Amino acid sequence: MKKARASLVADLRSAIGATNLRLLVMLGLMIVVLGFMEGDKLFGVAGLRSMAFQLPELGFLALAMMIPMLSGGIDLSIIATANFCALIMAYMFTSWLPETHGVAWGLFQVGALMVGLLMAAIVGLTNGFLIAYLRVPPMLATLGTMTAVKGLSIGFSHGDVISGFPEPVVFIGHGSVFGVPVALIVFFLVVIPLSIFIKHTPLGSAIAMIGSNERATQYSGIDTRRSVMWVYLLAALLSAIAGVIMMARFDSANAAYGESYLLVAILAAVLGGVNPLGGFGKVSGVILSLIILQILSTASILLDLSQFITLAMWGAILIIASGGIVLKERLTEHLRTSRNVSQLKKPRAKAPFEVRAD
Repeated sequence: MKKARASLVADLRSAIGATNLRLLVMLGLMIVVLGFMEGDKLFGVAGLRSMAFQLPELGFLALAMMIPMLSGGIDLSIIATANFCALIMAYMFTSWLPETHGVAWGLFQVGALMVGLLMAAIVGLTNGFLIAYLRVPPMLATLGTMTAVKGLSIGFSHGDVISGFPEPVVFIGHGSVFGVPVALIVFFLVVIPLSIFIKHTPLGSAIAMIGSNERATQYSGIDTRRSVMWVYLLAALLSAIAGVIMMARFDSANAAYGESYLLVAILAAVLGGVNPLGGFGKVSGVILSLIILQILSTASILLDLSQFITLAMWGAILIIASGGIVLKERLTEHLRTSRNVSQLKKPRAKAPFEVRAD
């Protein structure tokens, strides 16, 4: 019986991964415990629908954080980029949009979205250039762009909220198709190709290799600087999509929206199994961690917990998750070293003594 159970656990680990299996167990325990406490409200139709509308914006930000972390870096400018792009698009929607509905009206909205993505690309390429070519540490480079972009956003909007968008834009944040939120559909339309990109393309493999050992990756013939440029470009574009969804859901844009999301995005990536030192991470793990964090966030609201207690809880979970990963790596390295030393200390079999006759 014990052998069969151990074999089942081993098969599950190999099929879905140890991290995903741990997250699924955690999710199951949460559903049972919180189901007893707030089951009707939390897991009712209204509760599930509310979580489905909120998850995509945080999901895109978590994925935007995952890719730089996979390469051994970090992007602190994702929130500032999202808000900056949202403000640019919001200004175009409210100031330049034609009054008469028609083809030009629709094309202008698409054009405004493209301009927002272009602004994000400029920010991402700036980050990539600073890190890849000028060798600025990722934390300092993205901290600088975060501050600069937020300053531009405040200066551009004078710190005001821009609101009042056309119906198609608002539909992205509030509409649904067959009961499924449009934002959630957009999220999965991006998640599936992104997962394939990371696991099955040369560039995706190169990003993970850079996170494991950048120098060795460079010696293997991979253009690491080009790959790093792609890392921060993709992170910025994902941030811009998050900005579109936030703008559509709030029906407004502001330079200060979602500032607490930076911590949660890092937490979702680390809790989802992305190594903070780079080299390993799965999109599926990040999605599972997002679901767990979304349930916890909604439950804390239903239980009337203070916002500061919730923020402290996020910080504690981040410390435990990141500390656990680093501790596991050090323990594995220690065991490997101990095994090598013990093998070196093993007495070697002596060759039999031979007497040679001259």
